[in-house]
Order: sequence, then C-alpha cells, then structure tokens
Amino acid sequence: MKLGTETGSLINHVMSREVTEDGKPVAPFAGMPATILLWSDRDPATVISFDGKILKVQEDNAVRIDCNGMSESQNYEYSENEDGSIYCFRRDKRGFWKEVVFNSETKRYNKTDGAGLRLGEREKYYDYSF
Repeated sequence: MKLGTETGSLINHVMSREVTEDGKPVAPFAGMPATILLWSDRDPATVISFDGKILKVQEDNAVRIDCNGMSESQNYEYSENEDGSIYCFRRDKRGFWKEVVFNSETKRYNKTDGAGLRLGEREKYYDYSF
C-alpha cells in the first residue's frame, strides 16, 4: 500500500509488506487468518480460497473485550462470520496484495484503489481520530 494515497496509516503501510523470514511472500491457504488493511482501520478476516491468482477472504466478527474506551489500546475476540463480506485480492507486480472486483460483463477482475491485505494474523483496529 502506498502511504498517503492508499493508506493514511504508517502501521497499515508497514503491515502490507509481509514476507517470511527467508524474504519470500507468505503462501496463502484456506482457513488462514488475515487482516484487511483499510485507510487507517483494520478488519479481521479468514482466507476462504486461493486459485493461484485470486485470493478470497471473508470478514470475521470482532467483539471488543477491553474497557479502554476511545483509545489506541484495543483488545478483541474473533470468530468466523459465514455472512461476512467477501473481498478479492491479487498480487501486484511488487508482490503486494491489492483488492480487485469482478466485472460480470468482461468476466475479468479489475484493480481498485481499495483495501490491502496482511496474511497470517487476524486483527481489528478502529481509528477513533477520523
């Protein structure tokens, strides 16, 4: 994600650059936890499919379990949500996951300036400053 145009959060910018210890991209699989990276918020998700090109994730439930109010310190409990929104992603030339949408007329996935993705961990964060 490009800082300032695709995300307003330095944390989300850094999180979008996930790699393994050997420097290679994380290999997705169904059931893997994921985090959808928005402008400054983050939403938990679960990978539901990957066909080698298009990765689909479904938004999870997140229930806040702390009593910290409108603060940076937020703790959530997560559970899968069968009715959650489904997002589609494709790796760009730099290796970052970019949101795509399916065009039923052309039968192709088109790039958007939407969300980014981090694989391997599930996290919810709500930015109260917006």
